[in-house]
Amino acid sequence: MLMPGRRTLSPATLLLALALCLILGKILLPQGLIRPPDWAVQPFAVWINAIFYFLQNDLGLMALTRAFSDVVEGLLNITANLLYGKSRWPHIGPIPWSVIALTAGFAGYALKGWPLALLSGGTFVWIALMGQWQWAMETLSVIVVAAPFSVALGLALGVLAWRSARFEAVLNPILNIAQSLPHFAYMIPVVVFIGVGPKAGAIVTIIFSVPPMIRMTLLGLKKVPEEVIEAGKMCGTTRWQLLTRVRIPAARSEVLIGVNQVIMQCLAMVVLASFIGMPGLGQKLLQLLQSLKIGLSVEIGVTIVLLAVTLDRLSKAWALRLPEHEAPNPVWWQRHRLLLLWLGCCALAWALAQAFPYLLAVERKQALSVAGPIDVLMDQVIRLIAPVTGWLRWFLITWVLIPMRDAYLWLPYTAVLMLLAALGWTVGGIRSAAICVGYFGLIALSGWWDRAMITVYMVSISVLIAALFGLPLGIWAARNPARSARVLLICDTAQTFPSFIYLIPVIMLFGVNDVAVVAAVVVFAAVPLVRYTIEGLRNVPGELIEAADMSGATRRQVLWHVRLPMALPTMLVGANQSVMFSLFMVIIAAFIGTQDLGQEMQRALSSTDVGKGLVLGFAVAFMGLMTDHLITRWSVARKQALGL
Repeated sequence: MLMPGRRTLSPATLLLALALCLILGKILLPQGLIRPPDWAVQPFAVWINAIFYFLQNDLGLMALTRAFSDVVEGLLNITANLLYGKSRWPHIGPIPWSVIALTAGFAGYALKGWPLALLSGGTFVWIALMGQWQWAMETLSVIVVAAPFSVALGLALGVLAWRSARFEAVLNPILNIAQSLPHFAYMIPVVVFIGVGPKAGAIVTIIFSVPPMIRMTLLGLKKVPEEVIEAGKMCGTTRWQLLTRVRIPAARSEVLIGVNQVIMQCLAMVVLASFIGMPGLGQKLLQLLQSLKIGLSVEIGVTIVLLAVTLDRLSKAWALRLPEHEAPNPVWWQRHRLLLLWLGCCALAWALAQAFPYLLAVERKQALSVAGPIDVLMDQVIRLIAPVTGWLRWFLITWVLIPMRDAYLWLPYTAVLMLLAALGWTVGGIRSAAICVGYFGLIALSGWWDRAMITVYMVSISVLIAALFGLPLGIWAARNPARSARVLLICDTAQTFPSFIYLIPVIMLFGVNDVAVVAAVVVFAAVPLVRYTIEGLRNVPGELIEAADMSGATRRQVLWHVRLPMALPTMLVGANQSVMFSLFMVIIAAFIGTQDLGQEMQRALSSTDVGKGLVLGFAVAFMGLMTDHLITRWSVARKQALGL
């Protein structure tokens, strides 16, 4: 019988106490409670390899994948001939760079006027004059093939998920895992079934970029107003006509945003597909970074960034451009003035290119280069700040990173599981506790516990540092509308950069070590924190702020007791994205030397070990899914507490 007034300990407190006992009493624990015993480690990789062997040989899936890859290869040959003159059918190319630059400029003008025209056309002029045309076209030829496949497949699966709740229930967890898997995890099965080279790069790009299209299609179809559907039915449309003439056009904005996401995902993966023999800008950048040729790396990096920003702005302008329903002009040439002007300019540029080869293709010896001045400038800058970066590198490695890594590795895995269970119970009760233990329990059973803890340490320190300057920056920017608009524009631009780009400046400053990895992850992870902090604070209802002001609250009190609590659910979305970005970046940054799951994943890729690669990929995905679950549950609880 409980004594009156005595408080019982909550399950979360008991779990936390148990975890502390395991930590403090580690010296007394048997080895099986410190690290998973050998008998408990499951051969997941062997099982996965057996499944893939069955699919590849017994089921005959290899023939199907090779047939599909042959189709993709045929399309790649066409785009390769047109864009950079590869000797394949239709033997028309290469299209002069001046014609492609004009086309990009006209597309930008048609979508959003002169600023976008100058950006689009200027990007391709830069690529040509810097002598990077073939590399850029090798990259673009894959995107031109992969993006339509991804859009069509994503649209079809999105429609199926919208039509069938059962199919959506099956598809959602697959999409969650797919969007949590690191890039390298996609490459290994493709290498097994397809091989290496451009077609493998194109197929892995298609697979990687499909999930956002599915989600945006499903979201758009669900948001179509019922009155629009009723109006379509009253017009006597069939079921197919209702879908193609009413529902999908009504969901146009979401579908086109999905197209934008597909294009950006394609560019991100094509750059990284250099690891499986994909030629182009990514392969060249990889070679230059390996040889530490900073000036040339910066040139390639600028090209990739310009290409990313251009594709992002063009596709976003297309997505946000509303259809115009004007009275048709009876004169045909007046209706199509821009089209005719484009055709005339392209014909003139093509003719000039035949007379002046410089307008057809810029040879490497004719190209401009800023690599020399950049190398000189960077040598001077590095020499100037070497004492600071050297001391910072020594301090972080000696007093922060190594002690933190050793602390994470010192923890018994049972204590970590209990800590996660306590955290899960606090946030979402027994279900969340079971989910946390389940995800990290599978990582423990995989046999990669130590590598996983190194990954966790690098992600946690990176997100912590990103939050230390990202949150204050977001709060500072949110105080002024003009300032927040400028910072958000920087964040939008930074989010279009392929993750590979962030490695260039940190290698220049810190060399190849853990500090460089953490610095790259910090910059990559800070963007969503800043962005969602600004958006959360700017969207706090004005009447709440006015009520706080009328009650005599100071500016600091309004911030801490009104703005931040109300903005917290939105800020948690930023924290969630920051963790996911950090996980992806840590795996990619294994290229410059780490001892985490990313390094092992690259080894699995080089040896085409599907089982090992997918086990490592799922370990990363489980970390991301657990974090997503906890933050989502916390965000829901906060919204309920605030009455939102």
